[in-house]
Amino acid sequence: MKISHIEHIGIAVKSLEEAIPFYEQKLGFTCYAIEEVAEQKVKTAFFQVGETKIELLESTDPEGPIGKFIEKKGEGVHHIAFAVGDGLQLALDELGAKGIQLIDKAPRKGAEGLNIAFLHPKSTLGVLTELCSK
Repeated sequence: MKISHIEHIGIAVKSLEEAIPFYEQKLGFTCYAIEEVAEQKVKTAFFQVGETKIELLESTDPEGPIGKFIEKKGEGVHHIAFAVGDGLQLALDELGAKGIQLIDKAPRKGAEGLNIAFLHPKSTLGVLTELCSK
């Protein structure tokens, strides 16, 4: 498995409508895409920062993963995502063989047309980790 870069950092927010102006007006970033991922019960907004992106995540359902995260922990950093090129399934197989607990045993579709898979924070020193490929 070869990680090429940090693809994005996911940040859970209660409201994109309130969070986007902070990133644009206070930090000077530009939101270049807003997208709903119905399967994950989330609406996303993206900002490019060098080679890395910031992904804001607003829950579309209080019972969805982001809704539950905010209820339990409040707004804040939700996950870090690493780009693994086009070998996402191979990366999952390799990590699973090394004893990493996989949330996703196979890639699934995520925002921006990426294939994604999550590693359980119990196996990644408490950090929800996402792997991404195009």
